[in-house]
Amino acid sequence: MRNRCRPGVFRCQAVATACMLCAMVATATLLADDNPLTSRWSGPFGGVPPFDRVRVEHFEPALVTGMAEQRAAIERIAADPAPPTFANTVAAYERSGRTLDRVMTVYDVFSGTMSDDAIRAVERRMAPRLAAFRDEIVQNERFFGRVAAVHAAANSSGLTPEQRRLAWLHFTNLVRAGARLDAVAKSELSAINQELAALHTTFSQNVLAEENGTAVFLDAEADLAGLPEAARRSAAEAAAERGKPGRWAIPNTRSTVEPFLTFADRRDLRERVWRMFIDRGDRGGSTDNNVVVAKILALRARRAKLLGFATHAHWRLEDSMAKTPDRAVELMEALWPPAVARVREEVADMQVIADAERAGITIAAWDYRYYAEKVRKAKYDLDDAELTPYLQLDNLRDGMFLVAEKLFGLRLVPVVAGTVPVYHPDVRVWEVRRGDGATVGLWYFDPFARTGKRSGAWMSDYRPQERFDGAALPIVSNNCNFVKPSVGEPAVLSWDDATTLFHEFGHALHGLCSDVDYPSLSGTQVARDYVELPSQLLEHWLSTPEILDRFAMHRDTGKPIPADLVARIQRAATFGTGFRTVEFLASAIVDMRLHLAGETPIDPERFEPQTLETLGMPVEIVMRHRTPHFNHIFADDGYSAGYYSYLWSDMLTADAWEAFTEAGGVWDAAVAERLRRHVLSKGNTIDPEEGYRAFRGRDPSIDALLRKRGFAPPR
Repeated sequence: MRNRCRPGVFRCQAVATACMLCAMVATATLLADDNPLTSRWSGPFGGVPPFDRVRVEHFEPALVTGMAEQRAAIERIAADPAPPTFANTVAAYERSGRTLDRVMTVYDVFSGTMSDDAIRAVERRMAPRLAAFRDEIVQNERFFGRVAAVHAAANSSGLTPEQRRLAWLHFTNLVRAGARLDAVAKSELSAINQELAALHTTFSQNVLAEENGTAVFLDAEADLAGLPEAARRSAAEAAAERGKPGRWAIPNTRSTVEPFLTFADRRDLRERVWRMFIDRGDRGGSTDNNVVVAKILALRARRAKLLGFATHAHWRLEDSMAKTPDRAVELMEALWPPAVARVREEVADMQVIADAERAGITIAAWDYRYYAEKVRKAKYDLDDAELTPYLQLDNLRDGMFLVAEKLFGLRLVPVVAGTVPVYHPDVRVWEVRRGDGATVGLWYFDPFARTGKRSGAWMSDYRPQERFDGAALPIVSNNCNFVKPSVGEPAVLSWDDATTLFHEFGHALHGLCSDVDYPSLSGTQVARDYVELPSQLLEHWLSTPEILDRFAMHRDTGKPIPADLVARIQRAATFGTGFRTVEFLASAIVDMRLHLAGETPIDPERFEPQTLETLGMPVEIVMRHRTPHFNHIFADDGYSAGYYSYLWSDMLTADAWEAFTEAGGVWDAAVAERLRRHVLSKGNTIDPEEGYRAFRGRDPSIDALLRKRGFAPPR
């Protein structure tokens, strides 16, 4: 869904390491004059990323330069003879990594959306060095002592509430990263972090290699039976791009696999495509991730113990809304039984249809989506094939913009092509304005799948909103992996894709509505199980009549979506919630149990099936993200022991949606303003529980979530 990683430094432990870094600094100095990454951004809107001038060879020297600059800044703070104050310590730290932040922004864009052999080589070299650099900052005792002193005196130093929050945040993050450890433990921790950084890179590169390097090729047009015309054209183009014109290809990405599993009549081909997709990272050979996963888990467990926590899960959740693994598990366990019961009902309905068709099968995992569509058609007279032609990407994007305008007074205006550089021709840019015409920020949109782009969908902050060293406009982006249409054809989406579109834009609005002083507290930089609230909440407006009636236009006829089809969408709102909840919860529970195992050695190939068996996992479903390709938890620490966060946030989301429906309706201006003021604008300047309580007037409960998913009677 997005990029939210930060910091970076490590203390040289040996002469060889120091010499290597000195050589890198020398190289960086030679290239600094003509390296666009190390300069302040120029151009309109307060400066924009120089995507048009960046080459792969710029990254390594620019990263080294950025680290060197921040290292020098940290040393100046640590050596300052003046007593520590907010201005000379915390504020100075806040501005210390400006160059590195700019470099990392563009580096992350290229590694996530333009990956090739050259980029991957840079990642492998730089990941451990960046991890080492992060630890260098953490382990600078004089620097930490000054931050600790400012934090200790924060309540008596005349600081603003936001300044106190920033001092608390930096102090807490340093402590959680090991600033209080002794020298021996710090040395071991640094070695662990460097090894983890390398393993995270290996894991994500293995998944990307399998997604880019595998596809199911179809030889005859009869193999496409059941597929919509758009999917057929996409498969033909995918084969041609892979050097097999005249054939059809189903690439190994969710955006192509799920439509095939939904519509393809050939059961044997559905199984082939399904197995290709679920076995990513689990096929043996150089891209198998099972050994990588076992090493990551062991290192995380050891790190948690060094830091004084029972397990990695306890360490990760300490600064979340849930606070403890027990509370997260309690929520997941409350939802598991009704979700599994609903799956039993869904499978029974499917089996009835399969038997009536004399298919002679028992519903299997590669049948679920296919027969779910048949059930939805039978029960609600609704299927994706009928719905998709109305879901044109450009139209729905405009509908999404209308939501931003009606709820938050934001208007998005296309930036003239060429005014702002982009990194790929697919990318477009919009200026975001308030009602008075003032510019709020920029929104970049990269919608389509391509080779070298990681799978999934996410939001990134190119530049967070701040007022620290002068007002800075936020620059945010959304990335998706929709199927690119043929030239001259409109892009059309499945309902799930359309939901993803709105979801990611919710993250973007969180960044764009930020109204804080300091970048470390800006926008989406909040607790992991709180950050999904704005994104999951925005999904709800997709199905409102105001959006569908106006923006869902048939791709061929241009006619608006029929009122009865909108009504059928509403009636089918909870259809398939058993499947969606179970495939998610299975992933979230396995993630949590992997990280609650502590230092017990884990064999991923055995742990996953054994855990699912103890849960009573329905055999007709697999985890949404199986362990060997679970990028959320193994490509970095981001969602590790935290995949449950989507469920926690959805508990908030369901409750927040009812705040609208209980008031003047889903466009209620007063509720929208409370949401903007207490949630979207606040970033991490206040505790999330305090922010949600100010918005809602009370704490959330699970009741609204059960109603939303159809597991409890509506009120």
